[in-house]
Amino acid sequence: MNTLATILAATGPLAAGWSGHVLWLRRRLRTARRDPLTGLRTREGFTRRAAALLRDDRAVVVLADVDHFKQINDRHGHAAGDALLKVTADRLAHYVGPNGVAGRLGGDEFAAVVLDTDGTVADLLAVLHGVLARPADKANPHVSTTVSLGWVRAADFPGEDLSALLGRADEAMYAAKQSRAGIKGARLGRLLSAVTGRRSGRRGAPTGAPAVGVAA
Repeated sequence: MNTLATILAATGPLAAGWSGHVLWLRRRLRTARRDPLTGLRTREGFTRRAAALLRDDRAVVVLADVDHFKQINDRHGHAAGDALLKVTADRLAHYVGPNGVAGRLGGDEFAAVVLDTDGTVADLLAVLHGVLARPADKANPHVSTTVSLGWVRAADFPGEDLSALLGRADEAMYAAKQSRAGIKGARLGRLLSAVTGRRSGRRGAPTGAPAVGVAA
């Protein structure tokens, strides 16, 4: 008994120290997967959760890009731009709710995966589009812009992974931005030119990357 007590006394502090280290590592990991400005998941954290949600046939992938963001920064300063990004993230996270996931892919671009439980995702995204266009600060109503949205229903493209679906949502978002429609769903057909979820020429797309198809 004395020997056992001695061993426990010796190893107790070591076990407690290791347990504390594990908790510290977990907190660091959670922090690393959160964007420090918006609090949304980073690309890595978003990808992990989104991939799990895509197992559900009701999953819808959404891509959001802030319009004229550079002009906001140039005209009103980076603090105003940061405030706009933070409010956009908060509004997107509120729309997504606890059953979906929202993330900041980088810069002024956000992504989300939601579950369309009652088949009204197009109507709900139209409402979200209007909400995202509201001024970030009521005291400074001139600091505002629109957000272009592209979305794709995963069930329409069975077998495609998150990267491919983001590519489709990206194409739809770009079409919405170009036509000033504000929001568009992905067309049935093949991707125009997307690699790892990015259209050729868009931020994050590899230079000289080959196309993976043409639009139908």
